[in-house]
Amino acid sequence: MIYITGDMHGEFERFESKKLKKLTENDCLIICGDFGFVWSDSKEERLTLHKIGEKKFKTLFVEGTHENFHLLNTYPIVEMYGGRVHQLNKNVFHLMRGEIYTIEDKTFFTFGGGESNDKEIRQENGTWWKEEQPTMEEMAYAVENLNKFNRKVDYIITHQPSMTDMALVDRRCCVNPLSTFFDELSNNVEYKKWYFGSLHKNKKVPKAHCLFTDIVTIK
Repeated sequence: MIYITGDMHGEFERFESKKLKKLTENDCLIICGDFGFVWSDSKEERLTLHKIGEKKFKTLFVEGTHENFHLLNTYPIVEMYGGRVHQLNKNVFHLMRGEIYTIEDKTFFTFGGGESNDKEIRQENGTWWKEEQPTMEEMAYAVENLNKFNRKVDYIITHQPSMTDMALVDRRCCVNPLSTFFDELSNNVEYKKWYFGSLHKNKKVPKAHCLFTDIVTIK
């Protein structure tokens, strides 16, 4: 079974949810950005990451804005589910930008990152990394991969939503290169559901699901 949830920000409590206690080695949990356990590289953080990796199920995540991108990029890249991933340990994997994975016969297009709305008060390469905002090359790679699948996937997993879905969830509209790119994808890619997590709400809108603390399943 495939489970999906929203931002964690390095808080382990979500992993102690009753809903996750029944998961087996055949299951996986996908996190829609701001995983947060790749941040300080402290001894405590490494121990917590190891604890997550000892869970029976696989933990998969797209990156959000609150990640240490320099640290994340030190992990080895391997192939899994038909796409590239960073492998953090035995059962924890980072789903990379523009990849398409086949999990339980379902296709998932993933594209993490976003734009911090408080980056002006953060310290570059300390509490904020410019790599949070995807490059044009990463977007081009994503389009190339989608074209290989005839622009049709079952699910889209991101941290930031499209401008259209953001307006439906909380009546705001974030205009940046990534949100514009996502609006183009929503109009040109066939998909069943788009999951994202950056708005810290649990709310369904047409063809999309904003997740925070809720844990939902894809059957």
